[in-house]
Amino acid sequence: MKNMNYGKYEAMPAVNIPDRKWPSNSITKAPEWCSVDLRDGNQALEVPMTLEQKAAFFAFLVEIGFKTIEIGFPAASDTDYNFCRYLIENDLIPDDVAIQVLTQSRKHIIDKTMEALKGCKKAVVHLYNSTSTIQREVVFGFGCRECIDLAVEGATMIADYISSDDSGTDFTLEYSPESFSSTEPEFAVEICDAVLDVWKPTPDKKVIINLPETVEYQSPNIYADRIEYFCRNTRYRDSILVSLHTHNDRGCAVASSELGLMAGADRVEGTLFGNGERTGNVDIITLAINMMMTGVDPELDLSDMNKIIEFYEECTGMVVEPRHPWAGKLVFTAFSGSHQDAINKGIKKMEETKSAIWSVPYLPIDPADVGRQYEPIIRINAQSGRGGIFFVLDKYFGIQLPKPFQKEFLAVVKEETDKNNIELLPQQVFDLFDDEFINVMEPYWVLSFAETIVSEGESEVKASITDNRVEKTIVGRGNGLLAGFVEAFCDYTGVKFYINNYSQHSMKSGSDSAAISYIEIKADGSDKTYLGAGVSSSVTKSSVRAIVSAYNRMIKSL
Repeated sequence: MKNMNYGKYEAMPAVNIPDRKWPSNSITKAPEWCSVDLRDGNQALEVPMTLEQKAAFFAFLVEIGFKTIEIGFPAASDTDYNFCRYLIENDLIPDDVAIQVLTQSRKHIIDKTMEALKGCKKAVVHLYNSTSTIQREVVFGFGCRECIDLAVEGATMIADYISSDDSGTDFTLEYSPESFSSTEPEFAVEICDAVLDVWKPTPDKKVIINLPETVEYQSPNIYADRIEYFCRNTRYRDSILVSLHTHNDRGCAVASSELGLMAGADRVEGTLFGNGERTGNVDIITLAINMMMTGVDPELDLSDMNKIIEFYEECTGMVVEPRHPWAGKLVFTAFSGSHQDAINKGIKKMEETKSAIWSVPYLPIDPADVGRQYEPIIRINAQSGRGGIFFVLDKYFGIQLPKPFQKEFLAVVKEETDKNNIELLPQQVFDLFDDEFINVMEPYWVLSFAETIVSEGESEVKASITDNRVEKTIVGRGNGLLAGFVEAFCDYTGVKFYINNYSQHSMKSGSDSAAISYIEIKADGSDKTYLGAGVSSSVTKSSVRAIVSAYNRMIKSL
């Protein structure tokens, strides 16, 4: 086996915080959310959205509940500039929603950016420059001083523009030391504070300091350490909103954002379903529902997940994977037999106790809270156990199998799924049970019967049956209808048997209130039992049919 080239890589240095506080903290409220779907998300698409699609996406983000939406980089392309103007000139931005725009620290770019925002009611101007060692030395070829000067120069130009602006726009300022997570922690504090010295935030007029994990080089705990270090060491903590912007190169963007919030951050930038460059941005939907499942209001409306998925896929051309957290079509589906049994019992317990707190094994949230239904939860395949099979029969058809039937029918399902390597839909599960146990009509069947009370405790039963489709009449006596029918049937067939167990209940599905009866019989002198079921709108008819079904199954096995 070839060795992986692990020796050419090295871990990012840890941050020395011996008394770190974040591991003991919890997320107790939602952060301020900022969608970057129309910037990070859109630029990562093979086919970027049209202006009409972007406008529709913007409106959809507003509908979900976003109050800040990054719409692009107006100075970078006519497309982004025109979209910004389109939203403003057509009055498509609600009064309580701010649009966010990116700009680099260059005069002509800042001029074009501010021009794009004319007439906007609320806007976030997001200045950034790269600060990591590799970016400074390899890409730009300058040191820390030049990097700070570049940031301060841009901050000054923006501040000067805003001070002379008389349009009435409510501006919020944001600065990102791009590649923060691979920037020396001390330098990240230094450059951000230098920008803040220019912008002079106050507790009443805060500035956003966005601390991006532009590329995920480290584990989430190290990112959290860097966030806590920054929050502790900046001179402006009470006058800034600390914002997170994590990417998913290591598959840990959600964890990094969660730990970053525990470390003191106030705000999160991300995208729906994590769309973004490379492996994507943090998935705001996963992050928000993770909060919901701990009892925290996510302050976003994600109650119709199917609608969100349909809209997202239509606009972006992307596909939400079947196992995507909280959203994929299979995430509330159980195939494992033990899981199905546990879900079945958990749901029944919830119904019995009427508990206000959700507690169902293997279902961390109620699927209904994201617009899903219970019906798809149980799926039957070769891995399914009796719990799932019986949940389907009960939930869809009102059939509550007695234990002897459970064991025998489980074997029938296993044989069918193993033989054909298929998944069974609920109707197919019922059809299997129906074919195997219910109203088994060959070689015998009952057409009609009548009971006459002969004396107290004794009935005479006269029945019309078919024997291999030939009509016959049988008569027998016993202490009740079923006993009399069994006696008549035994006399006719010459095979003595008796009822070992009997139960019945009404079926909940369908327009008729049908009854189903379950019969367990034993042949005289034998310990082996045979099962049969009957269905009819009449309890007595369903019981007689169950006897004949059990008998037919018995003679077929002999």
